[in-house]
Amino acid sequence: MNARVEELYRYDEQVFDSIADLIPSPDNPTPMLRLGERFNPHADYEVLLKLEGMNPFGSIKDRTALYMLQGLHLKEGQSLVEPSAGNTGIALAALANARNTPIEIALPEGAPEEKKALLRFLGAEVLEVEDELCPIFPSEGARGVVKSMVESEAFDGKYVSPNQYESELNVAAHYHTTGPEIWRQTGGNIDYFFASIGTGGTITGVGRYLKEMNPAIKIIGVEPASRQHHLSGLKRITGLPDEYFPKILDRDLLDDLISVTDDDAFRAGIKVARTVGAMVGPTTGAVLHAAIEMGATNKGRAVLISADSATKYISAYAKYLED
Repeated sequence: MNARVEELYRYDEQVFDSIADLIPSPDNPTPMLRLGERFNPHADYEVLLKLEGMNPFGSIKDRTALYMLQGLHLKEGQSLVEPSAGNTGIALAALANARNTPIEIALPEGAPEEKKALLRFLGAEVLEVEDELCPIFPSEGARGVVKSMVESEAFDGKYVSPNQYESELNVAAHYHTTGPEIWRQTGGNIDYFFASIGTGGTITGVGRYLKEMNPAIKIIGVEPASRQHHLSGLKRITGLPDEYFPKILDRDLLDDLISVTDDDAFRAGIKVARTVGAMVGPTTGAVLHAAIEMGATNKGRAVLISADSATKYISAYAKYLED
């Protein structure tokens, strides 16, 4: 083979030694998609959707799981245990497998069946708990079960929880990765940032970074319209007593908080799939609905977090597909 042909066929190897190395970083970000006029009717209001469903385990929680596990030092014989609406549990289970670490995940009975199936597929022990998707009391339901497992003398320190609901590493993951990615991908040209509120880690980490870069950026939180909802992983914070407020959510960062009904969220998720081809979960539908509503009276560029993809929610979408 002559030198010219050899040069043409010379490539740098791109082979990874761990599945954890596939989780995005500012140098290897998840993609951002501009939504055209078939979905966004507002000519002076640009909507960019950051597709976190393209993480290796299917959600933005891959980032959180990686950071939290890097901060844990398990002793021989210890196991991981974590309360989750599903996405964090899936990411933790996959990463735990890569480390040969046993893991148990406690999640609400009402979590999507697809998430339960994925956890079992990964070999995690699934503890289904009678719990609301939007519980008020952090000491009850899935979180209460995990707390008792970690603190019980009967288990003699067997269980360790990364505790996504209180871990500052949850916030750090997004401050150090998701936020810088958004800033670079937009060239710093961003007026609004929208994210749904669950643990508060994403909106706090990204919001903190973006506000440091440009205090004029508006940080918009999206919550369910009622406590009784079917938007897995989301939490309604309006009206919550201070003692039950998400501990890592920095409410001072929020410039606005928009409540979205299940119907509006699911229908927005279906609409973006049928007009743009982006297959997103219903929580992303809630963020999309909120952003488009705001675009009716505002101008500028909005970046939205699409936390995961539609594949984990097809059974939940089913009743809306009959219309």
